[in-house]
Amino acid sequence: MPRASQHPKEASFNLRIDPALKAAFTAATEAADKPAAQVVREFMRAYVKQRERRAFEADARRQSLEAAERARDPNSDEYAVMREIEAEFDRDDFADEWKA
Repeated sequence: MPRASQHPKEASFNLRIDPALKAAFTAATEAADKPAAQVVREFMRAYVKQRERRAFEADARRQSLEAAERARDPNSDEYAVMREIEAEFDRDDFADEWKA
């Protein structure tokens, strides 16, 4: 009989869980009218996405801190750019609503 899913099964994932947890999970998925395997796959996708997002945020923070450190070094290009930006803020014709 052909598979009902568009995505063929490529691997299986076996794990040991407490029988009470399995029973409760099965009851919950049945109440939601969803196959338990589908819910587990959704959990796995969400976990992977969350980890990727946290890794992205950590890298962005690291890069931001590095750029801020370079902006404090008078010999860096970042320092020169920050001084140019500050000079623009200090111009008399710069819009007042943008001044801090």
